[in-house]
Amino acid sequence: MRSCHPLVLQSRDPKFTSENSRLSLAIFDLDNTLLAGDSDHAWGQYLVDQGIVDAETYKKANDRFMQEYLDGLLDMNQYLEFSLAPLAANSMEDLLRWRQDFVETCVIPMMLPKAQALLEQHRQQGHYLLIITATNRFITEPIAELLGVDELIATDPEMVDGAYTGRVQGTPSFREGKVIRLQNWLKENPHDLSQAWFYSDSHNDLPLLEQVGNPVAVDADQTLHSLAVERGWKVISLRD
Repeated sequence: MRSCHPLVLQSRDPKFTSENSRLSLAIFDLDNTLLAGDSDHAWGQYLVDQGIVDAETYKKANDRFMQEYLDGLLDMNQYLEFSLAPLAANSMEDLLRWRQDFVETCVIPMMLPKAQALLEQHRQQGHYLLIITATNRFITEPIAELLGVDELIATDPEMVDGAYTGRVQGTPSFREGKVIRLQNWLKENPHDLSQAWFYSDSHNDLPLLEQVGNPVAVDADQTLHSLAVERGWKVISLRD
């Protein structure tokens, strides 16, 4: 089983003291931003390690999709067909039991003190805390609860009669899909994106980073880091 490692907070940004801070929205990517690792890939590895899926073929595909994501070449529909199949192939009782063990053995070691401090910094200023992630809700819901955020937007696996179908419900929250999902959410939860923060590590999140007034690159990949420096965006690290 892979384990994951901890995070770091910069000095307080003076923008946090805005008179309108209680109306501000602080948005966070999850994997490799608030976590020191990718929970979606780690779940796939967990299934391999536990013998729940075919070790050789599943690991090879899981690693390939991860590399395609890093390269900006991921076909999200193909990936979701692959990653949601184990939810449909197993009972809810087993899935929940495995998920609890997965959170305890892999996710908690990924949780980073400096990410939690950053969340608390925004929380103390009265900001509304929102995680938006491409990783599916089955995996991310307990993580969002552990982090104590106000809202989670995640890719939603379809359920029928209390069981997963292996299909997706609605728009996956990936790349431009994050913008679509956020805009739909804002219809019922009005916030001014010109006053909002969005923290991300990935160039895949450029569509949403470009929508907010305070884009922040966090332990960013090379493509995002270069663009952030070029555009004068804030660049931080939450890892030691």
